Amino acid sequence: MELLAAAGRALWLSFSMFWQIFWGLSLGFAISAIIEVLVAKDTISGLLPNRGPRSIATAGLLGAASSSCSYAAIAMARSIVRKGGDFTAAMAFQFAATNLVIELGVLLWVLMGWQFAAAEFVGGTIMLALMGGGYALVLPKRIEAAAVEHAKGEARGSMEGHAAMAMGARTGSWRDRLSSRKGWTAVSHSYVMNWTMVWKDILVGLLIAGALGAWVPQEAWQALFLQGQNPWAMAIWGAVIGPLIAMAAFTCSIGNVPLAAVLWNGGISFGGVVAFIFGDLIIPPILNIYRKYYGTKPMLFLFVSFYLTMVLAALCVEGLFALGGWVPTLRHATVAMATISFNYTTWLNIAAGLVALILVISFLRTGGPAMLRMMDSSSHADDAHKHH
Repeated sequence: MELLAAAGRALWLSFSMFWQIFWGLSLGFAISAIIEVLVAKDTISGLLPNRGPRSIATAGLLGAASSSCSYAAIAMARSIVRKGGDFTAAMAFQFAATNLVIELGVLLWVLMGWQFAAAEFVGGTIMLALMGGGYALVLPKRIEAAAVEHAKGEARGSMEGHAAMAMGARTGSWRDRLSSRKGWTAVSHSYVMNWTMVWKDILVGLLIAGALGAWVPQEAWQALFLQGQNPWAMAIWGAVIGPLIAMAAFTCSIGNVPLAAVLWNGGISFGGVVAFIFGDLIIPPILNIYRKYYGTKPMLFLFVSFYLTMVLAALCVEGLFALGGWVPTLRHATVAMATISFNYTTWLNIAAGLVALILVISFLRTGGPAMLRMMDSSSHADDAHKHH
């Protein structure tokens, strides 16, 4: 009975968190879908010809206008490399497509507060700058050449289906796309596909966050994150351990946010939260994809460089926000008090549910399921061809 009660508390906390964030997720996905329709993705590679500041900034903007699925971002980055885009700019694109998207900021604001949403975008910008400048200095040409050659090989992976979903070509001007029936059909397809690509990560993230929030004593978190020690020792340790926790959790993209709320309530540093969110690009399944896409040595370079850049960016955010007096002093992210009651969240969820229903109906009536099946079968066929 005690085990059932403990499981029940964890599941209820997970569901309560989903109740708090559903409207934010739906709003973020809807905005992202509209941007997807406005931005023509078939010319991305030509806009990223080198690793200069302009290309890195363009990669950041285009990434922020893309899907929030880490797997889709990685597949899109590989497609950019295959089509002649710069390798460093492609890596910047995939980072921005995972960590600078609108839905992530909305979710952080809802669960944790505006400071965390701002920190994510500030930290993301710093990481892009560090990545662009750092790769220009330390990326060995032989590693880059090996990665590009490997990426342009004939082997195709199952992630190409994600890239296809996220990089659909758009025709006509942005005004035509947004004002036409076809444009809004494309919005409904992008909206549903965004959910399709990340729902597993969201579910796993909520379940892990619910379990940890319900079962792990506060004293254990405080000991892990050096609560009561020197503030800068806590800050450095939080930045160092944040990505490592992300690797152990195996969740990615916006699925990390509920667990980030648990970690913040447990005592991790402000910058540690940022580093943890960034860590979704070095979890083991994604490292394995890097290995398949670019080769073993480039994968190891990406792992080490990403990790160090995440730590440095998180420490920069910690310092900047501490100087500005913007680091929250209270640790009461929504996960700690997640409840379901009839309040403004209820009305927002009802409105978000109606919007979702309209878009899903449009998706179902305009060939969306057939498109998903076609992409899924294409991915399976690519996998079968690769294994033979």
